[in-house]
Amino acid sequence: MLDWKNRAASSPDAAAKAATYAGERSGASLIGRAVGGLLGLYLLLALVVGWYWSQEPSAFPVQQRAQAAAEQAKRQLVGGYTTVETLKQVAGTLLDKPGGYLSNDLAPPGLWLDNMPSWEYGVLVQVRDFSRALRKDFARSQSQSTEDPDLAQAEPRFHFDNKSWALPASESEYREGIKALDRYLARLADPSKQNAQFYTRADNLNNWLGDAGTRLGSLSQRLSASVGQVRLNTEVLPSEPDATAVGEGGIYETPWLQIDNVFYEARGQAWALAHLLRAVEVDFADVLAKKNATVSVRQIIRELEAAQETLWSPMILNGSGYGLLANHSLVMANYISRANAAIIDLRQLLSQG
Repeated sequence: MLDWKNRAASSPDAAAKAATYAGERSGASLIGRAVGGLLGLYLLLALVVGWYWSQEPSAFPVQQRAQAAAEQAKRQLVGGYTTVETLKQVAGTLLDKPGGYLSNDLAPPGLWLDNMPSWEYGVLVQVRDFSRALRKDFARSQSQSTEDPDLAQAEPRFHFDNKSWALPASESEYREGIKALDRYLARLADPSKQNAQFYTRADNLNNWLGDAGTRLGSLSQRLSASVGQVRLNTEVLPSEPDATAVGEGGIYETPWLQIDNVFYEARGQAWALAHLLRAVEVDFADVLAKKNATVSVRQIIRELEAAQETLWSPMILNGSGYGLLANHSLVMANYISRANAAIIDLRQLLSQG
């Protein structure tokens, strides 16, 4: 009887504790659900934003863009202006497209994206090559002439680490490179200043096309390696310096997780190179016409623009050459190889035509 009374006396405290525990558990459950809902909403938003940021920029008309930029800056559209202005626009697209420059992002959704950073790197490769050619060839009359001071500042800016997020960040360095190009353009378009030149000669153009052809040749090999290819050993034997030893070599295949990266890098290089060639067609029109090479330039542009056609598949397919599924890398390699072959023909026309 006493034990029953003690239990009765303690039952209100137990009930209160149970109610408190249930309330705390319910509150924790509500907080958990709220956090889960917010996380799900964030992931959904990041997915949508990531999809939008992954859209490749459209092509722009280089001649009209250069004309508009010259009019806005109240400058004359002199020889070389279209080419340098196009280089500025191509570099600026890396920074001003939706999402900005993504290669050095540390937070989602940029952190999760790899196709667009690969595209950015492809564009950056062509920007670096052309800025170097501009500094060492196009803006100099001969090998012993003095290089342009603004171009000497622009080239190393574009060669800055493409994944740097700390101070200085990649974006700030590339913007400084664009500003240096603009300073060079201002002097080039000013008739009162004779310290900035742009030489539209066949040998200058030929030198840059040699670099572009080398890039496309490497891309073609990397794209074709999506299905694996035999790489032969053609190294010269030490004991026979005049002979070439063809060994068994080995199979070289692009890692599965890198196939889409190589594909989008190729699209980025094709996008940038097509714009630069369209600008070259404008500024080097007389040289190309004299060498009967205008059609060759347009053929290269046609192949590069075909490599940028809309990709309807949600992912990069990697079927075998004659299999049921498409192989997007091999299709891209076909366009890149044909553009490279056309560059070889163009260089022969420039040197011998």
